[in-house]
Amino acid sequence: MAAGTAIAACRAGLGFGFGFSPDGPTTRRSPLHRRRRSDFIGPMNPLKRRPSSPPAVAAAIGGVDGVADLVRDLFLGVGVGLPCTVMECGDIIYRSTLPRSTGLNLTPPGVALALAAVSYLWATPGVAPGFWDMFVLAFIERAFQQSYRKDDFVIGKKLGEGAFGVVYKVSSAKKGSPKGDLVLKKATEYGAVEIWMNERVRRACANSCADFVYGFLERSSKTKGGEYWLIWRFEGEDTLSDFMLSKEFPYNVEAKILGEGQGLEKGLERENRIIQTIIRQLLFALDGLHSTGIVHRDIKPQNIIFSEGSRTFKIIDLGAAADLRVGINYIPKEFLLDPRYTAPEQYIMSTQTPSAPSAPVATALSPVLWQMNLPDRFDIYSVGLIFLQMVFPSLRTDNGLIQFNRQLKRCNYDLDTWRSTVEPRAGPDLRKGFELLDLDGGIGWELITSMVRFKARQRTSAKAALAHPYFNSEGLLGLSFMQKLRLQFFRATQKDYGEAAKWVVRHMAKSGTEKEGGFTEAQLQELREMKPRKGNVQRNALASVLRLQRKIIRTLNESMDELNRQRKSMWWSRWIPREE
Repeated sequence: MAAGTAIAACRAGLGFGFGFSPDGPTTRRSPLHRRRRSDFIGPMNPLKRRPSSPPAVAAAIGGVDGVADLVRDLFLGVGVGLPCTVMECGDIIYRSTLPRSTGLNLTPPGVALALAAVSYLWATPGVAPGFWDMFVLAFIERAFQQSYRKDDFVIGKKLGEGAFGVVYKVSSAKKGSPKGDLVLKKATEYGAVEIWMNERVRRACANSCADFVYGFLERSSKTKGGEYWLIWRFEGEDTLSDFMLSKEFPYNVEAKILGEGQGLEKGLERENRIIQTIIRQLLFALDGLHSTGIVHRDIKPQNIIFSEGSRTFKIIDLGAAADLRVGINYIPKEFLLDPRYTAPEQYIMSTQTPSAPSAPVATALSPVLWQMNLPDRFDIYSVGLIFLQMVFPSLRTDNGLIQFNRQLKRCNYDLDTWRSTVEPRAGPDLRKGFELLDLDGGIGWELITSMVRFKARQRTSAKAALAHPYFNSEGLLGLSFMQKLRLQFFRATQKDYGEAAKWVVRHMAKSGTEKEGGFTEAQLQELREMKPRKGNVQRNALASVLRLQRKIIRTLNESMDELNRQRKSMWWSRWIPREE
């Protein structure tokens, strides 16, 4: 009887019903054995089938179809039988008889989708690096970073004073404070912004800017809300402006960035080599900022300091910078700039761009906005003006630069037109500058005209400028092996990228020429201002759609502005250390 019970329990996994009647045990075949297919696995396995049960055993087995079907669906449906010591106990398909998985199957659409996702996540300004920086690195840095106060330092001489604060040279006053000479800045405006930017730069591209140590907010009886203080390691006192105002420029920089004994006599080739190295260092620093989503917006010789330790030029004063990865210090209809070095558009992005949403959403959408507006080209225009100042001594004064900007504006910001206007009556300094840029077939003039253009989208980027033939030899001095490798790869593919971009613009852009299948700027403006007319159903429908689009955009902008005004405090202010 015990053996019969065990076999009955085993057969419960085979699809046999079991039960008891008032007159005793009864048995009948489950529907599972009357049909040859399983709803889950198809035909039954004929190899593990045993003969019918003896009458004595069959008499002890009843049937409840629902229970049998449930057991069959639960176990045979996934290809696993009930534990059973009898190997030939019915229609069970064991794991060993199931087809083995071959792992991940790669398909062309899947590979293309994966590559597209990875490309988007790592495209400038970087969604994946942004989340890693904001939610991992920033927390780790804050947890292990030592904090300081103003009393930890002895304030020395004043190094400078600008629109955003006063800078002092200081030294440590207490044990445990940073060693060596330091720079302490009391920020009068945008202190919280500058702390945020410098901490971002320290984590993402430390070699682009001065070595930042710490920033904090300290309560003060004089200032409502307290004062922001920022600490850097002392890099040096000389800015690019200080070097350029000297009559010895560019030779006064040569020993600092290239060392002694270049083996060249004073002349155009030697000056060209020095200027190449300065511009290359500035472009590398700027490329580091742009790659992490930061646009400086105030690039000028006064904000470029020479680091005596690394023998390179670095960017300082990030109070006007905008972090477009998360939208910090970016307001669409406001701008911070120096009119002497600003680009014609004045805004880094279209004024129709809505205010930044929450940080995760802004980070996820940042590559789209970046490619639509190319905000980094704003800084490139300023670098182009600095390039011109280094080549033409007459532009190094404020009056000379202001006059040049007026002339360039009259020439519709076309350097070729400006050159044809001033070259016939040019003095010795201008002629010497044109000769310097015309060296090696005029590659210097070609680079500078690609940086100083009216439309931002037509200007080159910092990375593309570094790949220009102007930097083929002297411009590569001081680069690491990986930097050279990356630059050579970019040069090798630059032409292909340029042709692909032209194809996309020609076939898919909304503006262009009628020949290319797009709209002219005049036609676009006409569409924007289209109003309904009587008797023209098609025109009225299009006008209504455009009017609804304008209304939706205006409502969204007003809503975002209202939400921003209602914020009691900036969400990122919690990152700024405060006095206990």
